[in-house]
Amino acid sequence: MNAEITETWFDPDATTFGDRVAGAREHAGMSQSDLAQRLGVKLKTLKAWEDDQSEPRANKLSMMAGLLNVSFRWLITGEGEGPIARGAGELSQDVAGILTEIRDIRAQLSLSVGRLGLLEKNLRKKLKEEAVD
Repeated sequence: MNAEITETWFDPDATTFGDRVAGAREHAGMSQSDLAQRLGVKLKTLKAWEDDQSEPRANKLSMMAGLLNVSFRWLITGEGEGPIARGAGELSQDVAGILTEIRDIRAQLSLSVGRLGLLEKNLRKKLKEEAVD
């Protein structure tokens, strides 16, 4: 991409949610199938998100933000922390590998927090039911 396209590619007035997902995914060096696999969704689901035919639930959106190293707010609105342009020197393969592992752990943590909240809700419900009995 040339500089002019790069500057407007992530402009909140010029992009849709799907544009931001696709752009951030490409910036992160991931294919559609890579991101779909890491998010635990089908490829056609990710394609529908990028084509603005559907939108992910909050837990997938949070995971996606972590994997793509952008803010949740940026994915939704285009405002906030989006992809950071790299300088003249690219990251070494070691550093890129570490960043990828950090993104994966962040996504796993996000998913675990969602699961934990659901378990806590179910536990409270069961405790309330047992207290009534």
